[in-house]
Amino acid sequence: MSDRRNRLTSKGCQTMLGRRQLLGAGVGLAASTFLAQGSSQAQDGEAEASGDADAAALTAEERAMLEQEVTDLSKDKWRWMAERDIEALDALFHEEAVFVHMGGAMSKEQELGVIRGGAIQYREADIHETSVRFIDATAILLSRIHLLAVVGGNEVINPFMVTEVYVRQGEAWKLGSLSFTRLLGD
Repeated sequence: MSDRRNRLTSKGCQTMLGRRQLLGAGVGLAASTFLAQGSSQAQDGEAEASGDADAAALTAEERAMLEQEVTDLSKDKWRWMAERDIEALDALFHEEAVFVHMGGAMSKEQELGVIRGGAIQYREADIHETSVRFIDATAILLSRIHLLAVVGGNEVINPFMVTEVYVRQGEAWKLGSLSFTRLLGD
């Protein structure tokens, strides 16, 4: 761990080392290292040619913990949508977030308005499988779900592949995109 700390310090990433730990004791530095890897490489102009680039990557355990953090946040989002917790959703949604439904795309304010007004009443997201991938400080979560909702006064259940894109800003994840793709024959 001290080699990693020294390597980061020498690359000018001291600000990442001073941040509050992301996931608790021991994982915070590694998660910060992982999230800073892209900016560190950008400062260097390229990835380390010595083959030592993997040293800054998260361990399998640290990665699993970070994946669980994003997955739990997604589950909270579904609950907040069902409960119409506009305050929690407003805090989660990035100001520039986009929401893609079967009927079109919406901004953050439009999505919150639809939830607030009940045009779409999310009832339950039955999540069948989930995967998370990371690109620098961005998490891409894919979920295969059956969504129970009331749309235009009609209760419907639709099978979707949902893509959620989260961007790390400071110490919080912000939802940047939520896209619903209806699955055929499911």
